[in-house]
Amino acid sequence: MIAKTDRTWAPPEYPWIMRMTWSELLFAHWPIDANKIAPLLPKGLTLDTREGTAWLGIVPFLMSNVAPRICPALPKFSCFPELNVRTYVTYGGKPGVWFFSLDAANRLAVRTARSIFHLPYMDANMFLTTDDLGVTDFRSGRTHRGERPARLEASYRAIGEGTQALSGTLEHWLTARYCLYSAGRNGRLYRGEIDHDPWTLSQATWTVRHNTMCEPLEIDVIGQPHLMFAQPITVRAWPATGATGCN
Repeated sequence: MIAKTDRTWAPPEYPWIMRMTWSELLFAHWPIDANKIAPLLPKGLTLDTREGTAWLGIVPFLMSNVAPRICPALPKFSCFPELNVRTYVTYGGKPGVWFFSLDAANRLAVRTARSIFHLPYMDANMFLTTDDLGVTDFRSGRTHRGERPARLEASYRAIGEGTQALSGTLEHWLTARYCLYSAGRNGRLYRGEIDHDPWTLSQATWTVRHNTMCEPLEIDVIGQPHLMFAQPITVRAWPATGATGCN
């Protein structure tokens, strides 16, 4: 039986403010020495590891149907590629995601997310297509003023049928995370809650032509990553609130 949820805590009781759909999404993860990632996190967050190893992810995908709760999606503003570089953390007993960067091909979305969610969104030129064989071609080049350049050019596709990850597996540990953490300029920690159905994941393959997304972190991602392709999913997001106030 497919579970309707794999959350370990209830979503907020007050209304969510944003909705969106994530599709053409690839999780590419590398195991990394925890000592290389922990110093990059803000004070107060604990690096989440699996059997003592940290994981660094590069995640390209398509954002669509992006809109505030009370508004319809607008074509020019609600559909665009996105690319994030992330690791995993805990705070107050809630495992979540820490984003080192989120590149997006939508200037309005970049500025809104920086303001509302305190996230390091950055402008980028992006291109995404998916052909009749299910191969997604993704290209991104960061253009954000004052930020180091970073590029990803890759093609990827799912292999086989998708299934829901079982609790206790690496796939579940990497993806079943229902909040994100961010930090304001004064160092204050924020938590942003999200909610969605459990992921449907397939094994995947990719061909990389260029990848410098982790160079700004001075971390080398070496070897073949752990790859998962995700089926489209509808997401609801709540505004970021001070992490110290929501334990």
